[in-house]
Amino acid sequence: MKKVILSAILSLLVGTLMAQKFAFVDSDYILKKIPSYKAAQEQIDKLSAQYQKEIEEKYAEVDKMYQDYQAEKVLLTEEMRKKREDDVIAKERSVKELQVKYFGKDGLLFKKREELIKPIQDQVFNAIKELANEGGYAVIFDASASPNMLYTNPRYDKSEEVLQKLGYNQ
Repeated sequence: MKKVILSAILSLLVGTLMAQKFAFVDSDYILKKIPSYKAAQEQIDKLSAQYQKEIEEKYAEVDKMYQDYQAEKVLLTEEMRKKREDDVIAKERSVKELQVKYFGKDGLLFKKREELIKPIQDQVFNAIKELANEGGYAVIFDASASPNMLYTNPRYDKSEEVLQKLGYNQ
């Protein structure tokens, strides 16, 4: 009796799973086809390069301060040496704080990315969600984010349909 119930439940589960519709999209492909995303990414890349250059210049100043200190160290009194060491350490600390301010997890670059890219990603997500609801898909995978998708049949790729929903026709 248990075997009959177990096999009935198992066949019901398999039948339910087989009836589900699946598809996939390539979010990287979709985003690269959106001009506003490209522009936002270029703006973020420029800002990142600008911040990186500023940080490197500040570290060069710290390095110069340290080199100068090393060269003059033998001529300085103990009190003067301590002050110069403290100055170098303080300057280096301020550069590290600036680096965190720019590149930290809640830094200016992260906030700019949120401001520029998140709305575009939200539009893509909403288009995918709409496509899933209209097509009756149980799951839509992201091929660009999943290294576990060893093979995907192009027939189930809905990336172009998402782009069409967003108004980017090929």
